[in-house]
Amino acid sequence: MRYEKTKRLSEEEFRRLTGVKRKTFDKMVEILNKAEEARRRKGGHKSKLPLEDMLLLTLEYLREYRTYFHIAQGFDIHETSAIRISRWVEDVLIKDGTFSLPGKKALLESDVEFEIIQIDATESPIERPKKTENVTNKK
Repeated sequence: MRYEKTKRLSEEEFRRLTGVKRKTFDKMVEILNKAEEARRRKGGHKSKLPLEDMLLLTLEYLREYRTYFHIAQGFDIHETSAIRISRWVEDVLIKDGTFSLPGKKALLESDVEFEIIQIDATESPIERPKKTENVTNKK
């Protein structure tokens, strides 16, 4: 889905689609816009997609974990272009640091106590009917 189509979505629908609020999305586009201007000053090429679509492509990949082939078909670009765009958007947002999560040390140094509950649901016993007679002896 292209960004133009998302404009008619409600705030809740937009968040459900992208995983972020519209204000957060706009902030991400601002960061990408600054990086795009710097890239153009260095002589980089102009992308076929607008920045909003580039961000939407990346968020779709991260949220739905569809293959790049399927995402590229939706944006009418080649699969390798989708990979390149997604990596560029991720790198720019990580370098900016606005949307970074605290590291392990921050969690260890905090005064917050975490309670972890681990549930093992890998194996479940299956109820099978009791064998009262041997099937081969029945004949």
